[in-house]
Amino acid sequence: MDLTRATWRKASRSNANGGACVEVADNLPGVVAVRDSKDPTGPVLAFTPSSWRAFVAATATR
Repeated sequence: MDLTRATWRKASRSNANGGACVEVADNLPGVVAVRDSKDPTGPVLAFTPSSWRAFVAATATR
């Protein structure tokens, strides 16, 4: 997966102290990429946009 054009943003529920941050790139066609901000060159989880919306909706109620 080519992530060179990914625009990463910190997830709104990430720790405000700078630790435990999840970054999301949702500007890529057909994929939402998720990574750990402490390891930006590490593994990336890839979701379809519909799967990502379902994940966010399910976790927003918890």
